Amino acid sequence: MKAIHYTRFGPASDVLTLAEMPTPDPAPGEVLVELRYSGVNPSDVKARSGTRPGVTKPPFDQIIPHSDGAGRIVAVGDDVPETRIGQRVWIWNGQWQRPFGTAATHICLPADQAVPLPDPITMDTGAVLGIPGLTAAHAVFGGGAVAGQTLLIQGGAGTVGLLAVQLAKWGGAKVIATARGDGLTAAEDAGADVVLNYSDPDLAQHILAANDGAPISRIIEVEFGRNVGTDAEVIAPNGTIAAYGSAQDMAPTLPFGPLLFKAATVDILLIYLLPPDQRAVAIEHLHDALLAGALTCPIAQTFALADTAAAHGAVEAGGRAGAILVEVQA
Repeated sequence: MKAIHYTRFGPASDVLTLAEMPTPDPAPGEVLVELRYSGVNPSDVKARSGTRPGVTKPPFDQIIPHSDGAGRIVAVGDDVPETRIGQRVWIWNGQWQRPFGTAATHICLPADQAVPLPDPITMDTGAVLGIPGLTAAHAVFGGGAVAGQTLLIQGGAGTVGLLAVQLAKWGGAKVIATARGDGLTAAEDAGADVVLNYSDPDLAQHILAANDGAPISRIIEVEFGRNVGTDAEVIAPNGTIAAYGSAQDMAPTLPFGPLLFKAATVDILLIYLLPPDQRAVAIEHLHDALLAGALTCPIAQTFALADTAAAHGAVEAGGRAGAILVEVQA
C-alpha cells in the first residue's frame, strides 16, 4: 500500500514522507478498509508537529497520521461477518493511540470503528464525520434534545461550528453564532438565526439582545479560555458550556463566582474518549440529519496523497470554512 508516514516531529514538508508499505491483514475482530479519502484535523497537525503539551517524542517508531477517513471494506478478520466485505464505511479514531492512521491507501482497525455509510452519502462527506461530525453532534445533543432552546455557538464558521449550527437548527433550536470576516456569511448560510462578530467588545450584551434579553441555555465553545468570561455572563442558570477547544489559552483563569451563582456546568469534550453509548447516539444524529437533507459537510480543499504536507499547511493556516481532505486514491 501507499502511505504517508513520519518518524520524528517537525514541519510537515520535512517529516512527512510518501512510501510503499506492506498492506496489513485484518486481525480477529478487525476489517481492512481500502480508503478513498483521509480527513486532516488540527489534532493531526499538532501530533505531527510535536506541539502537544508534555510530548517530547513520537509515541511510535513510525506513524501514519490522521484519524478520519472513508472507503470500502475489502477484507475481514475472524469474528467479523464476511457480509461486511464491499461495505462503504467512514472511520473514527483511526490513529488514536495507534501507529497507523488513514493517510494511506489501506487501514486495518476494529470493525466497530468502520461505520456503515448510508448509500446516498458521498465518501468525501464520510471523511468529515469522525472528529468534526461527532464533536458537533455530541456538543449540540450531549445534554438531550434542544428543541425550543437557544444555543450559542462560539466559532460558528469553523468546521465543527458549521456542522453544529446545522445540527442545532435541525434539532429545533434557535442559534446565535459568533464568527469574523467571511465567517459571518458562512455561519449565516449554515442557518444561524443571528451571527455576531466575536471581536465586538460588547459581545455579551449583543448576545443577550439577540435572545430578547434572556440568557443562553447551552453554549458550544471552541475557545474556552478566551471566551469563558463572556460565556459566564450570558449563560442561563443551570446552563451548560460544552467546550471542545481552548487553543489560545490552555490554562485559563475561571470566573468562578459568576459560574457558581449560575450553577453552570462546564462540559469538556474530547471526542476520542466518547463512551460507546454516547458515540452511538451521536452517529445516529449525524446519519439522521444527513438523510433528512439537513446537514452538509463543508469541504474547503482536497489534496492528493503525495501533497499531504500541503494539506497540513492548509490546516495550520486556518481561516477556512470547511474541512481539509486528502484524496488517497482517485
